[in-house]
Amino acid sequence: MKVNGEEIEGLVEPRRTLLDFVREDLNLTGTKKGCDMGNCGACTLLVDGSPINSCLMLAVEAEGLEIVTIEGLADGAKLHPIQCAFIQYGAVQCGYCTSGMILSAKALLDENPRPTERDVRVAISGNLCRCTGYKKIVEAILSLSQEKRS
Repeated sequence: MKVNGEEIEGLVEPRRTLLDFVREDLNLTGTKKGCDMGNCGACTLLVDGSPINSCLMLAVEAEGLEIVTIEGLADGAKLHPIQCAFIQYGAVQCGYCTSGMILSAKALLDENPRPTERDVRVAISGNLCRCTGYKKIVEAILSLSQEKRS
């Protein structure tokens, strides 16, 4: 598999989840373990550009696929525009859901550069946040709409 642009090859226990593989074997701990049942979205990763709950995917199923974690968005010390927008709009509180929210937002904006508020809310509906009413998260994502940038 390729993780954040780097080819990864090796053996993994057949029942090991992609979440545990990324966190424990690759030490990419920005991906969070929440419910471990696919309900909260804290473990969201991009797999071939689509957001998935990595607690529900086995690491062996990722063979030949491209995985992007929250660590893979930044360019060294330079944050990705979505990460900057979350900071600028105060869309981060405890931060537990943030990596999953940001990766879901990236998948949405890659597919639909001019989302409506409804599009954003649908795209992040699999990511639960216990701290906010989602308003600032939605505003941060909408601020990146290409329509607003042009």
